[in-house]
Amino acid sequence: MGSRDADIDFTFADPITVRAALDALARVGWSIDVSAGSVSYMINGVDDMYEWYNSSSGNTGDVLARLDAPGNLLYSVAVDVVHLEAGTGGMLLFMPGRTEVSFVPTIDRRCIPAAPEFTDLAWYLNALVPAFVETGLEGYEAKETKY
Repeated sequence: MGSRDADIDFTFADPITVRAALDALARVGWSIDVSAGSVSYMINGVDDMYEWYNSSSGNTGDVLARLDAPGNLLYSVAVDVVHLEAGTGGMLLFMPGRTEVSFVPTIDRRCIPAAPEFTDLAWYLNALVPAFVETGLEGYEAKETKY
């Protein structure tokens, strides 16, 4: 049967901080996922290991400061986000240089009702793109791959 991966790759005119992206997303119903009582985030440091960390939900400001630290601009960083009203979410992955950001629907992924094996990428685009337009969004590519 195989597995499927879906993601949306956003390109920005200028580097975007994690904090600026999350602030924009908050205006349209998204927030950092703290459903497990902690913030889950990743920093792909100098050792090229995708290390995931958890921090208490009360330390969100510290987590954002760490992700946006000048020393981490050379590395990929990620944080999990959710749309509480819709009950879905995923990982926001910021590439080195911060002009490219990927969203990977991993939390209660929305599927196309008439074709449930496929991700409802149109729903995610409608929920994400308007927030990013105000932050210098230049374009996006949405794709789903079976492997």
